[in-house]
Amino acid sequence: MPTLLFSPGPTEIIVILLVVVLLFGGKKIPELMKGLGKGIREFKDASKEEDQ
Repeated sequence: MPTLLFSPGPTEIIVILLVVVLLFGGKKIPELMKGLGKGIREFKDASKEEDQ
């Protein structure tokens, strides 16, 4: 029975990174990563507040 969870290998990761670079261009990627980092930080802060 196939599972829905899989772990990508190095080849898949490289292909995904190439697609991201082609779609967004090299100049946009740092901006996207900064936004992603802020989102993760806000999520962690919100989850800590709920635990207390």
